[in-house]
Amino acid sequence: MSEQTSNSVEGQEPIVWVVDDDASIRWVVEAALEDKPYLVKIFDSPLVALKAYEEFPPSAVLSDVRMPDMDGLTFMEAVHELDKQIPVIIMTAHADLDTAVKSYQNKAFEYLPKPFDIDEVITLVDRAVKRFQSGGVKRTKRSPRSEKQPLNIIGAAPAMQEVFRVLGRVSQLDVTVLINGETGTGKELVAKALHELSPRAEGPFVALNTAAIPRELLESELFGHEKGSFTGAHSQRVGRFEQADGGTLFLDEITLFLDEIGDMPVDLQTRLLRVLNDGSFYRVGGRSAIKTNVRIVAATHQNMEQLVREGKFREDLLYRLNIIRIKVPALRERSEDVPLLLRFYLEKEAKALGLEEKNLSKEVNTFLSGLPWPGNVRQLRSLCTWLTIMAPDKTIYMEDLPLELREPSESEQEDCAGDNWETPLRRWSEAFIKSGREGLHTSAEQIFERTLIEVAMKASGNHRQKAAVLLGWGRNTLTRKTQALGLDD
Repeated sequence: MSEQTSNSVEGQEPIVWVVDDDASIRWVVEAALEDKPYLVKIFDSPLVALKAYEEFPPSAVLSDVRMPDMDGLTFMEAVHELDKQIPVIIMTAHADLDTAVKSYQNKAFEYLPKPFDIDEVITLVDRAVKRFQSGGVKRTKRSPRSEKQPLNIIGAAPAMQEVFRVLGRVSQLDVTVLINGETGTGKELVAKALHELSPRAEGPFVALNTAAIPRELLESELFGHEKGSFTGAHSQRVGRFEQADGGTLFLDEITLFLDEIGDMPVDLQTRLLRVLNDGSFYRVGGRSAIKTNVRIVAATHQNMEQLVREGKFREDLLYRLNIIRIKVPALRERSEDVPLLLRFYLEKEAKALGLEEKNLSKEVNTFLSGLPWPGNVRQLRSLCTWLTIMAPDKTIYMEDLPLELREPSESEQEDCAGDNWETPLRRWSEAFIKSGREGLHTSAEQIFERTLIEVAMKASGNHRQKAAVLLGWGRNTLTRKTQALGLDD
């Protein structure tokens, strides 16, 4: 049927479908494409679009995921039943790893998180139409999906949506991946997701960190050794490459050991390069080559290109590891995800410890969203464990937070000493707006006045008249303020 359809529209302007139940999205995309040589047909329902196929067969389709009568992934399958050559671009405002993976598994042409750049939409449509006209869309047999559930990697921020997009595109491909990210950002979760969403999911997932192992044992750890090959080798040992045969070998900083591939001794890099090239290696003291079928996923927080320039890492090995690179953002780069992560880990830790699940007050949620989180998600999870155990009530207030979070750092103290308290205020304000809340000035004013009153009362030994003088108010003004803010209670 696809051959007939392609011939029937030959010589006519390409037809582009825009299918979304959101009228604003339909209008924006239609307006963006109005100067292009396409006939744009908009639909608020996938069912209506499918009925229009015979009259307006599309050369490309843009479809939302969440729609009332049929979800976008099911709609894409229905379109491909009509013509498997039609490129479908999946749009979604609810980007997550599972949707990205399913989109690519169902042969989406591209996965486009909302809000999107309209120029990117135009470029994608142009590419999709050209692909359809050239007959270049190739269908391949879909790999059977593993029964394992994908790991719950949480993120709604644009930086995490890009991680999901790359994961969805490469998870089914047997290529080497290098994961970059600061310590504690969740590189191990990304590596496990790559494994569990791949055709290797039924094979082993073997994790190893290299630099914390003594240099003289690292070769044996990776490749194994024969009995008697060195002092202390009392029996044959199978190395990690053999253990991971048929699965994934993950070299990272947060699994069995404490450092990472960027610190690997240079001489061992030669052996690693050889096994990456042809899948063969020798055990220490061995004479027979061993073949292994392993996918390598490496992770580092270091600048690998800088290590190459300094002569600490082989350039050709970096090229073999860096086939696909995934950048996992720091938590400070996706502050809008902080409330989602807090909710997830508070629930998780409560279940693990058998304790009551805690809720965060709005003030705490906003405050935590504005923190720099140098320890990233790992630090956030530790905080959730601490709060689950230590917070006395079901709702967590500012005074329940650990003192080290509530007290400013040395650099912030220096800022305040230099009359630069606007910097933390600006950070808090930005986090407040990103959280989607309204009433910035009202909330800030209450926090501001409450803080000044508490500081003045403490400095005056809770003497109301002296506190009023410190604040530059009259006693009656202070009383009115403390009553309004609930401080007298």
